[in-house]
Amino acid sequence: MDWAEHAICWHVYPLGFLGAPIHDIPADFAPQRRLRDLVPWLDDAIELGASALLLGPIFASASHGYDTVDYFRIDPRLGDEQDFDILVRECHQRGLRVILDGVFNHVGSDHPRYRQALEQGPHSDAASWFRIDFNAPGGPAAEVFEGHGALINLDHDSPAVVELVADVMNHWCERGADGWRLDAAYAVRPEFWAQVLPGVREAHPEIFVFGEVIHGDYVELVERSGWDSLTQYELWKAIWSSLKDVNFFELAHALRRHQEFCAQFAPVTFIGNHDVTRIAAQVGPERAVLAAVILMTVPGTPCVYYGDEYAATAVKEERAGGDDAVRPEFPSTPGELDNVTWLADGRWMLDVHRALISVRRRHPWLHRGVVQIGDLTNEGLSYEVSPPEGSDADGARLRVTLDNEAPSARIVAVTGDGDELLFEYHG
Repeated sequence: MDWAEHAICWHVYPLGFLGAPIHDIPADFAPQRRLRDLVPWLDDAIELGASALLLGPIFASASHGYDTVDYFRIDPRLGDEQDFDILVRECHQRGLRVILDGVFNHVGSDHPRYRQALEQGPHSDAASWFRIDFNAPGGPAAEVFEGHGALINLDHDSPAVVELVADVMNHWCERGADGWRLDAAYAVRPEFWAQVLPGVREAHPEIFVFGEVIHGDYVELVERSGWDSLTQYELWKAIWSSLKDVNFFELAHALRRHQEFCAQFAPVTFIGNHDVTRIAAQVGPERAVLAAVILMTVPGTPCVYYGDEYAATAVKEERAGGDDAVRPEFPSTPGELDNVTWLADGRWMLDVHRALISVRRRHPWLHRGVVQIGDLTNEGLSYEVSPPEGSDADGARLRVTLDNEAPSARIVAVTGDGDELLFEYHG
């Protein structure tokens, strides 16, 4: 799995990117844009510096993709299996790995297996997939995900569910998937993944698997589950809130914690994703540059959520449909960027991301680098990142200086021959 050590992910939510309807889907809906229509954007992902395409949910679902109704079928709003095959082939021809979103904690309430369980009762094979109280007042009551009645939890103590998830992962790996993001992995006992993954890895030894985890004992979860990594939400929160609240002490604390994790595994790092307010909306576009500097200079596997490289400013709202704004449609081709005002206006941020990812590419040891905090005030922070012990790197280390008041940022390569300025920004 050497490829993951050099991975920089471009994270796309396909249903949004391709303009698929999320709510009130017409019964006779036929997709105008399909998974294969991501292909015109792949060269731009390469130019950005990405080496992996991280896809949001693509399997048949009832609405937003996280309410799966068929794990073995591409969502009809995104086309079909042929569209998937074309996208994977085009990615691989360009050297891009493909990581899928595995929603294995729950299914949609319209999943045929759940409907079958309700119809056939507690002793049916279908019922073994779920935790359903068939004697509940008012009729059968299933365990649901975080109070969402349309999301029915799978029973992860069931051997049938272990077999299901392994079958799904193997099926799509055989069609070319290179890795998996495990959605809501924090809600599943780690021992479940430890049962699923060995067989999948035996069949597909190069896969990269990471769990979505908000908080908890990161190191223990990775060890017990058998994942390669997990989402570093602690660092994400510290980045945006330290910039917003002008408190780099919070970030320094998080970086020290991050370094402890990195001694055991390389976390998946990000400053934006499909579930959160855009970084440029949280801290403003100028300070979003500082966030991107941090993302691309600290250890881990960095992910860029589509739109952040154009300084998107959408806000997530706590209401039905409150995620829609952070999951926007993109034009059919990069050549149409000028027709979308916010994308055209954000080209300057695209240049920033390309420059920062270039720095990352020139120093691949950053994946497991060692961070040391230097000068620290509420408004300013400097830190150095050195190659890990035993690395064959040339001895250079990177010094990063951040000023949240200006705002400004510098990245300098420190070598025995002196300093080399790699990146500089003044807002």
